[in-house]
Amino acid sequence: MAYRLSHVTTYSYDSPVRVCHNLVMLTPRNSSIVELVHHRVTIKPHPLVLNRREDYFGNTLHAFSIEESHRQLTVSASGRVEVEYSELPPAAQTLPWEQVREAVVAQSDPRWLEACQFRFNSQRIQASAEFADYARTSFQPNRPILEAAFELTQRIFQDFAYDTTATNVNTPTKEAFELRRGVCQDFAHVQIACLRSMGLCARYVSGYLRTHPPAGQPNLVGADESHAWVSVYCGQQFGWVDLDPTNNKYCNIDHIPIAWGRDYSDVVPIRGVFLGGGKHLITVSVDVAQA
Repeated sequence: MAYRLSHVTTYSYDSPVRVCHNLVMLTPRNSSIVELVHHRVTIKPHPLVLNRREDYFGNTLHAFSIEESHRQLTVSASGRVEVEYSELPPAAQTLPWEQVREAVVAQSDPRWLEACQFRFNSQRIQASAEFADYARTSFQPNRPILEAAFELTQRIFQDFAYDTTATNVNTPTKEAFELRRGVCQDFAHVQIACLRSMGLCARYVSGYLRTHPPAGQPNLVGADESHAWVSVYCGQQFGWVDLDPTNNKYCNIDHIPIAWGRDYSDVVPIRGVFLGGGKHLITVSVDVAQA
C-alpha cells in the first residue's frame, strides 16, 4: 500500500516574532514494513538555518532558525511511503512474559540491550504498584506475552473513555489513569506504564493513522490525524509488536510510524522557543491518501 502524506502546521501570532529556534520530527521511519520513498520539510518564512540529523533513537530531526520578523510560521511536511502488510506473530506461541522479563536483564545480545532501555521510568511514565495491579489481571503466570499484552490493550479500550476535553498534552499519566479518560497519548502512556510496571520493555510510537469515512462519504482532505500507540518487546524471535489501545487493535497498514521513544517527550512533532509573538493560534491539517 502506497500513501501520500501531508502535514501542515501554521502558527499565527498577534505581534511579530523576532527570532525562533525549532526542532521538527515529522519524517516517517523506515522499518521492516515501511519504506520511505521520499519526504521533505519546508518552512515559511525561509529559515536562516535548516539542518537534518538523527536523534539517539534513530528518529529524523530537522532543526531550523528564523531571525527575521514574522507574524506567521508554516511548517509543511510531505512525502510518500510504501507499507507492506506483515503477518502478526501467533500470540499463543510467544514466550511467557516472565521469561521475556528475565531475559532482558540477563542477556548481552545487542537486541536485548536495545530493548532494555525502554524498561525504565521516563519523564512522563513512572512504574507503580497501581499500574502493576491493573496489568496483573492480564499477566497471569506463564501466559504468552503477546496474549497478555493484547488483552491489556483491549481492557484499556473498554475501561477508558476517549475524551478530548479531559486531558491536555501535559497531563500526568497517573492522572489520566485515575480519570479513566483521555486521548491516544494518554492511552499509550497508560499501557506503557502498565507494561513497565511488570518489568517489560515498551516504547511510545508516534505516527499517522489513516482514517476511513462512513460508507458513502468522501475522505475529507486534512481530516486524517497524528496518532500514538504502543510497541511491546516480545523476545528475540518476534521482536517488537505494535498495539493500538485507542482503537482496540493490532497496528496494521493504516498505521505509519514517524518516531519512537520512551514517551511523548522524546517524539514531540514540533518544539522550540521564540522571542515576541504575544498570543498565538495553531492550526494543523493532516492528510494520508492512498497513492
